Amino acid sequence: MNITERFLKYVGYGTNSDEKSETCPSTPNQLVLGTAIAEELKALGLTDVEQDADGYVYGYLPGEGEALGLIAHMDTSPAVSGDHIKPRIVTYPGGVLELGASTLSPTDYPFLEEYIGQELIVTDGTTLLGADDKAGVAEIVTLCEYLLAHPEVKHRPIAVCFTPDEEIGRGTDRFPAKEAYTVDGGELGEIEYENFNAAAATVKVRGLNIHPGSAKNKMKNAALLLAEFIGLLPAAETPAHTEGYEGFFHLCEMSGDESSAEAAYIIRDHDREKFETRKVLMQQTADFMNQKYGAGTFTLHMTDSYYNMKEKLTDHMYLIHNAEAAMQKAGVTPKIVAIRGGTDGARLSYEGLPCPHLST
Repeated sequence: MNITERFLKYVGYGTNSDEKSETCPSTPNQLVLGTAIAEELKALGLTDVEQDADGYVYGYLPGEGEALGLIAHMDTSPAVSGDHIKPRIVTYPGGVLELGASTLSPTDYPFLEEYIGQELIVTDGTTLLGADDKAGVAEIVTLCEYLLAHPEVKHRPIAVCFTPDEEIGRGTDRFPAKEAYTVDGGELGEIEYENFNAAAATVKVRGLNIHPGSAKNKMKNAALLLAEFIGLLPAAETPAHTEGYEGFFHLCEMSGDESSAEAAYIIRDHDREKFETRKVLMQQTADFMNQKYGAGTFTLHMTDSYYNMKEKLTDHMYLIHNAEAAMQKAGVTPKIVAIRGGTDGARLSYEGLPCPHLST
């Protein structure tokens, strides 16, 4: 099975994670894909293959020296449907790429221009594809297949781990190792050892609903109060207005009526001090609204998700240099970029496993 065939097989499994679930994995379909991958690893000849009760899949490929971990995640983003994916391979001619139910335009995605004349794997526009990160899973499994078929190629022992729930920030809750790379996203040649500091925030508003005919000076419309709260945060510090190392407040979801309202935010910044300042501003805004409309009107809950792994990798830069040298040997130009997102490697690095990020 070649890498494209393997990838197309994996995307046939719907594996959206669910941040509202308290189980691990957060959705049962991740277990189904994990079982299939574990059976495939056994058939290829890896040793110590296991799928544990939490859905993590492990395997070991013997070699010489100290083991190196390779990690990818099986879940896909809960933001877009990942079921009934209809992948197809197209040669991109340039311009707007018609998917069926939607389009991809170089105006919105300038990087498309770099792939004119190349084959792309796309969907029909009604679902995500799942390349994040089933492409990484397919690459790691194919690498193991290649090394098993070519015993003359010398390599370190390779410990593979395929994790659930990376998309909702839980992919490394139960993972031990010494050093590793995540293989997840990014254009060919990218090596990443910086990522966002990340937190999640939930804002809840308790209103007072009174008949609108007699509501003057009495009603506290929770939906309007939430809108006021949103308006107090910096309008230009959102994902639509930021790039590079610029952080943001991102309103992910909101709902409500006169009696109650709620909003879900994520808070991101590469700089730890600026990240903490953002959290302080969020709290100060809630405090101000409670002073204005009464104690208990606003409730804010914030939870840190992960931190910038750069703080933990500065003493392990040999991992970056090794990756650069390997890419150059393979004819690929390496480029160091900062992730405007997160990765399993961030949490692993803080748990004592230095784990930079390789492009798929």
